[in-house]
Amino acid sequence: MSPSPEILVGPLLRYVDATDATVWVEVSAPCRVTIRAGGEEVTEASWGVFGHHFAVLHLRQLRAGVETPYELELDGRTAWPLDPDRPSVIRTPRADDTVRLAFGSCRRGESQTPGALRKIGADALVALSHQMAHTDHDNWPDAMLLLGDQVYADIPSRDIAERLAERRRAGGGPQAVRDSAGAGGDRDVSGEICDFEEYSWLYHESWRDPDVRWLLSTVPSCMILDDHDLRDDWNSSHSWRREMTAQPWWRDRVIGAFASYFVYQHLGNLAPDELDENSVYQAIRTADSDAERERILSDFAVAADCERGASQWSFKRDFGRVRVVMLDVRASRHLEPGDRRVMDDGEWEWTRRACLDADVDHLVIGSSLPAFMLPALHHVEGWNEVTARDRPNKPVSARVGEWIRLTVDLEHWAAFRSSFDDLVGLLTEVAAREGTRAPASILMLGGDVHCSYLEEIDLTAPAAADSPTRVHQLVMSPFRNPLHQPIRVVNRLSVREPVPAITRRLARSVGVREPAVRWRVTDGVWFDNGVMTLVLRGRRASVQVDHAVVEWPARGLGKLLTLVPNLAPDSWGRRGGGRADGGERGGERGGGAPRQGATSPRERRQGGDSLERKPRQVLRRTVTKDLTG
Repeated sequence: MSPSPEILVGPLLRYVDATDATVWVEVSAPCRVTIRAGGEEVTEASWGVFGHHFAVLHLRQLRAGVETPYELELDGRTAWPLDPDRPSVIRTPRADDTVRLAFGSCRRGESQTPGALRKIGADALVALSHQMAHTDHDNWPDAMLLLGDQVYADIPSRDIAERLAERRRAGGGPQAVRDSAGAGGDRDVSGEICDFEEYSWLYHESWRDPDVRWLLSTVPSCMILDDHDLRDDWNSSHSWRREMTAQPWWRDRVIGAFASYFVYQHLGNLAPDELDENSVYQAIRTADSDAERERILSDFAVAADCERGASQWSFKRDFGRVRVVMLDVRASRHLEPGDRRVMDDGEWEWTRRACLDADVDHLVIGSSLPAFMLPALHHVEGWNEVTARDRPNKPVSARVGEWIRLTVDLEHWAAFRSSFDDLVGLLTEVAAREGTRAPASILMLGGDVHCSYLEEIDLTAPAAADSPTRVHQLVMSPFRNPLHQPIRVVNRLSVREPVPAITRRLARSVGVREPAVRWRVTDGVWFDNGVMTLVLRGRRASVQVDHAVVEWPARGLGKLLTLVPNLAPDSWGRRGGGRADGGERGGERGGGAPRQGATSPRERRQGGDSLERKPRQVLRRTVTKDLTG
């Protein structure tokens, strides 16, 4: 007799409006998945691909302005919530005009043991989940914007690295990947994630933590990709792409990356009507077999990588009088050295329409890469783009410039100057609208750089001279992946004179002109793991900056003891049977605990870390800033 199906990942609450919601889930075997919310019941048959099984459920009859608990059944058996004392809920938009958007990027989802917490710090998503457990629901985020590097395919955790090595020894994974072992340099990818099955391990590791699992089941999420979804420096330059696409393992890697991104992340970004119109999703739903679905996804993934216009990962969401535009600035790049663009023409035209068609109080533009870098770094990237161009009269300097570009990751908007200028022009066009059509704020959100800061932006073109629109860039990175100390020093120096003045002169020396915009860092730079939250109310906007800390037992002695191998027990910092917020009620599972007695690394990876196993993590407010006053 086959075992009953179980939920492997999720449920993830993805899209929510006044009446509709979508909930995504991965299950362990083919089954019928039923969701109940309020008086509505929806059932979908799971569909399979690459040995995994998924369902996207669409609720259509929610009540506006109401919080509704929901539950899931698999083949008629209740599978969610695991803990009735911590239900998952769907919160349709508030009766007032307040919108709260939490955001950030760059999260390593590996173990929450004390040793791991000492090395890479508190997990901001875990800390946010703990905060929500004892916070009035009106102060919960209405959505989370995850701005890239939700998974790290090229930097797997120790547990997954061991699992990869075991699979390679057993002859698992693409042949080209196994053959690459020991080749050295970029050609050796045998220790990296390469196909759909291995990508699924990353999502299981990252999203099965009980606190994160409950958070994502209750707060709608919007996600966009960045380089580590495929590989570090992905599409940073024409020479990088030329080298990588020539590798025998590249096609397998592309299929694993894009197919898994489409299933695990992108489907949930789409509104219900967009799901109905998505040809790839509909083809998957109507395919006769898992093998046919695998062919559809593989063909789509290959086309998405090499055919312009074959896919669009950018999308938009409206939250009342707030429009969020999430930009793909990684997969859609145009990389010709003489005309580098961070988005190709088709994606950029879509971006323009999404921003200019919005009659809103606040326009929020999410980009995995900051558009307005720290001053000195901005000038260095502009200088480098010019020097790295293929020029017959200066071949040596072009090669050196390209080497510098790849070595120190000079690949942000400033390193694609045509796109940077186009963006400044678009912001000016939006801000220069007449009368009340001009939004109160344009808020650029960024991640990637593993530090966080706030910037004020002044559009200097005459058209925007009298605009009431306030423009800011808010950068929050990482959720959990701290920056190395030497690079922290570079970032600190990049905002301190005379370094910005020196790099500005360097850029001018090769012909880089000043843009029609000025900006300055007003708060930060910070390097701790954390999360920011936009609070948008009418035509007012503010941001809350929170950083995550571990509450070590014995006034910090616990952290020191983790330096001694096998001395620190996994159970520090939590009361057995206590609530996620530290209360006394029973039901510690938080919606996703592993079975009792799961103690090995493999068992912890499959079941998620029990709340009893990790020190408590909390958010501490760093600053609250008014953005429109």
